[in-house]
Amino acid sequence: MQRLRFAVLVCAVLLGACGSVMRKATDQFADNLTTAILNEDDPGTVRDGVPAYLLLIDGMIQGDPDNAGALLAGAKLYGAYAGGFVNDPGRAQRLANRAYDYAHRALCLREKDLCEALDKPYDAYVAELGKTEHGDVPVVYGFAAAWAGKIQVNTGDWNAIADLPKLQSTLERCTALGPHYDNGGAYLYLGVINSIRPASLGGKPEQGKAYFEKALELSGGKNQMVRVLYAQFYARLVFDKDLHDKLLNEVLAADPHAPGLTLINTLAKEKARALLASGKDYF
Repeated sequence: MQRLRFAVLVCAVLLGACGSVMRKATDQFADNLTTAILNEDDPGTVRDGVPAYLLLIDGMIQGDPDNAGALLAGAKLYGAYAGGFVNDPGRAQRLANRAYDYAHRALCLREKDLCEALDKPYDAYVAELGKTEHGDVPVVYGFAAAWAGKIQVNTGDWNAIADLPKLQSTLERCTALGPHYDNGGAYLYLGVINSIRPASLGGKPEQGKAYFEKALELSGGKNQMVRVLYAQFYARLVFDKDLHDKLLNEVLAADPHAPGLTLINTLAKEKARALLASGKDYF
């Protein structure tokens, strides 16, 4: 009997270790897949190929639903695909909602109290947010990015718009804990949020401008999508044609190849050309 108990204990330990190894392998694969896609310089290849990998990520998550790393990778892929390649509003909403669902599940796994505070009043949510630490940035930022993507494609949903103050506070917390994370990505989102409305309607475009400039600084000027969104949201809002054209021409002149930014920069060039063309009628 004692030998049997020992054998059972050994099997349990081995199974636990095997599960840990498999989870690490899954996380590594998801990370490598995401990195490979972000380093791709042919948007057509990504547009045609990524749907298959989205299904693969879905399968991985279904097989290990409590793997926060896989959930965050899935959220990032779904969000990037919805924002960069999908023009149909209904489909974009479905994909962005999937990204949000995955990111939300990851948040609830790693930050249970913050997850529960999402449904509480603003002050209670911010109080819980203030308890997060530097090591929490990946999951909190991943959730905030997916949240922003969901709001972007659901602009007709007043409940989504009402979440903007909480989203802004979440992004500000990310800048406080890890300003360099994702090449200063939190500052980019904050730049857009503060440049959506003119000052006369409660917007803070000059604060938005400062956030865009900070995002440029932290990315070393290599994230060209910062310049595109800077032109689209701030320069157009304040009718600054010179700044608008300067930023977009800088995008067109830049080398798109940069680790983790090549795909984004290639898409930024396409968007810059379109904004320059439409700017002739806008200004």
